[in-house]
Amino acid sequence: MTGTPRIILHIDMDSFFASVEVREHPELAGRPVIVGANPQEGKGRGVVSTSSYEARKYGVHSAMPISRAYQLCPEGVYIPPHFPLYRQASRAVMQILSRYADRVEQVSIDEAYLDLSALGSFVIARRVAEGIKAVIRGEEGLTCSVGVASGRVIAKIAAGFAKPDGLTVVPPESAAAFLSPLPVEKIPGIGKKTARILHGMGIFTIGDLAGADVQKLIGRFGRSVVGLQRLAQGGDESGLREFQESRSVSREVTFDEDTNDEVTLISTLEDLSRDLFTAISEEKLSYRTVTVKLRYHDFFTRTKARSTELYRRDQRTILSLSRELFAELYSGEKVRLLGLRLSSLKGDVSGQKKIDDFLDTS
Repeated sequence: MTGTPRIILHIDMDSFFASVEVREHPELAGRPVIVGANPQEGKGRGVVSTSSYEARKYGVHSAMPISRAYQLCPEGVYIPPHFPLYRQASRAVMQILSRYADRVEQVSIDEAYLDLSALGSFVIARRVAEGIKAVIRGEEGLTCSVGVASGRVIAKIAAGFAKPDGLTVVPPESAAAFLSPLPVEKIPGIGKKTARILHGMGIFTIGDLAGADVQKLIGRFGRSVVGLQRLAQGGDESGLREFQESRSVSREVTFDEDTNDEVTLISTLEDLSRDLFTAISEEKLSYRTVTVKLRYHDFFTRTKARSTELYRRDQRTILSLSRELFAELYSGEKVRLLGLRLSSLKGDVSGQKKIDDFLDTS
């Protein structure tokens, strides 16, 4: 083992869709901007894609029914999504990131990880992170929040620690102390159900989890919880994932609140269908397989796919197949995440590399 530390940077663009809209329309700065479906004065269908931080003060959040958003913030500025514009901005940001690291892992339209281990120092990594933030602001007129740590999980937690426009650096020797006072829900993957179980065991903070009786944890969650406790103690060895050429294009929405409102779910599915159709149209790709993914409130996940006999390049088939698959999958229970994927793609190979895999529209 060498003395060179692993250094992972996580970057999360701030209220990305709304920020891009404000950049294009500076007169909207400081106003509650809500990107999503037409609210139709509170009678509209569909959901919120992204809201500015000014709108979030009213309680508006992503994946909320647009009718509810209008009730909370009737004075908001409601803008329909312009996905080609957001993808263009995303590509520009990712090109900036590629200047700073040989290894960049884009995980959504507005998030990425960089491996900065070659810098050899968290002090230098902080300076590089400050430079990245300044360049993105200067060249793209956008802000981002950045976390730097020895692993991707703690880096992600750190990026969310001081939003918006934050920078949090957590070297290995400070990881346990940084994590300790945070709620256990801050660990990615710990949702409401798991949090309730942990609370019932007297575990409310990450520090509580770090010091809990491991045998009791194993008895309740199984041996996989050992790794979770190790993370809570500051041990995060997760690095960047190996790159694989994308043979699919996908979108996911994680709801801020689990929902069994079928109007909201179907509207979200329609939004994802439109976005995927725009993506493949821009890249001149055809598809054969449509897959719907549902993750329920208890993290139980179901997926189902259907393939057409011939390659297609139309939105109607995406929408009809996704609705059929949803109807076959949906149990009526509350849903945490809804995803849609097109695969078995055919077209120019260089074009396939331009599509971001699993862009998150939340």
